[in-house]
Amino acid sequence: MTVRTGKLWGVGLGPGDPELVTVKAARIIAEADVIAFHSARHGRSISRGIAAPYMRPGQLEEHLIYPVTTETTDHPGGYQGAIDEFYAAAAERLAAHLAAGRSVALLAAGDPLFYSSYMHMHRRLADRFEAEIIPGITSVSAATAALGTPLVEGEQVLTVLPGTMDPDELTRRLAGTDAAAIMKLGRTYPAVRKALADSGRLDRAYYVERASTGRERVLAAGDVDDSQVPYFAITIVPGPEPTTALPGRPNPGSECTGPGEQSLEDTGSAGAAPGGETTAGVRAAMFREPAQQSGSGPGEVVVVGLGPGDTAWTTPEVTAALATATDLVGYTTYIDRVPVSPGQRRHASDNKVESERAAMALDLAKRGGRVAVVSSGDPGVFAMAAAVLEESADPQWAEVPVRVLPGVTAANAVASRVGAPLGHDYATISLSDRLKPWDVVARRLAAVAAADMTIAVYNPASSKRTWQVGSMKDILLEHRAPDTPVVLGRDVGGPAESVRVVALGDLDPAEVDMRTLLIIGASTTAVVGDAAAPRVYTARRYHG
Repeated sequence: MTVRTGKLWGVGLGPGDPELVTVKAARIIAEADVIAFHSARHGRSISRGIAAPYMRPGQLEEHLIYPVTTETTDHPGGYQGAIDEFYAAAAERLAAHLAAGRSVALLAAGDPLFYSSYMHMHRRLADRFEAEIIPGITSVSAATAALGTPLVEGEQVLTVLPGTMDPDELTRRLAGTDAAAIMKLGRTYPAVRKALADSGRLDRAYYVERASTGRERVLAAGDVDDSQVPYFAITIVPGPEPTTALPGRPNPGSECTGPGEQSLEDTGSAGAAPGGETTAGVRAAMFREPAQQSGSGPGEVVVVGLGPGDTAWTTPEVTAALATATDLVGYTTYIDRVPVSPGQRRHASDNKVESERAAMALDLAKRGGRVAVVSSGDPGVFAMAAAVLEESADPQWAEVPVRVLPGVTAANAVASRVGAPLGHDYATISLSDRLKPWDVVARRLAAVAAADMTIAVYNPASSKRTWQVGSMKDILLEHRAPDTPVVLGRDVGGPAESVRVVALGDLDPAEVDMRTLLIIGASTTAVVGDAAAPRVYTARRYHG
């Protein structure tokens, strides 16, 4: 019997503006079983953010996180060894989906075969599985469009160069071509600027940052602050003589007014659209991004709780904040619970980059964005409120307002399904030892158990952390009777909801995972009713 395998799609997303995604790319993104994308260790994926408006709820996601980008590594094979190992492992993750018959859309900013990470997966997978490339608009085209001047004409030659090239070779190539585009800038920019100057091209070179997005900047290449150059910037040296005004240059044919003349960007007239609004301003309005205008002031960060799972548990206050946000920041699973709003930017990441996520949200707000940081349950209970407030204490965020909007907690949701097990004093404890050592968790469990309080247990287990529930059970049995009621609530409010009541002595750690919340009863917690529909409460009066 022939086994049907899935198809690999290399999906070019274009330079950043979601409206520059092609019709075919948008269709494949919506149809694919699996969406795969890359990011650095901070977890923020530009590609996923571009594709988010076209994704559908419930799609599987493969977040491929580079182990190293520009930093050093202790891998025995050095940088190249670490990257080769990463690509091999990433390819096998995608191969598992393809072998199971699932289609995989691997996202690529720009074009998949133009300085893209996609090609490394293509080399490793296209000989085993069907693969198709969907081309995308390159950053070269977007940067040239931002300049508004022809790049090459007639028989002129365009040379595309990486900024990481040896400076002497870069100088030689620039001197011998009609037009050039220099990619991969970032910390290479000082060497690129010198190569432009040494080749005699600096006076006609232009710098374009984050082309086509609401944060687009266009400057004369010689006017750029080296310390502020991101990787996603490009230098353009047009071949034809410009016939229209460009940033930092006088109008063609006019006399220069001298060193005191402002650049077009400084005066706010660069790329003016009908009615006088800048192109960046029009794009900001279209995509609800904050226009990057000086003096506009910061926006704000609102940390919201969606509740445990059921949309009916999301408060009107939170719904309103989500509707007016320009940017959503959060763990991918929680971001996916928020309905897609046209033009709203979605910055999803994995669940281990809370500090980086908080800093990103504050940075977006500092630039003028209305940012909603999305948590499940209540944002102040083992969620993002503490991370954002902790990060906001840094003086650089002093002017950024931060608000926290409450949500229904997972503990309250689980309790409601069986009655009132939290009817008297109770404590909430996370079993995760990622941010605190296990001996601290154990001491706290013992103290609360000895105090005869009900305990709501968050984060009891994960795929890599399975022993803590058994250890917790042993600690609790030193202070609680084996017949103490334990409520196991899994995915409460979600499609796979399950709620059971067992005795502490019968608690099976194998039945507990990360989506489970446990409520451990006190001596005054009782179970009433039949076994099929038990009701649990903790008495309001204490008779210990």
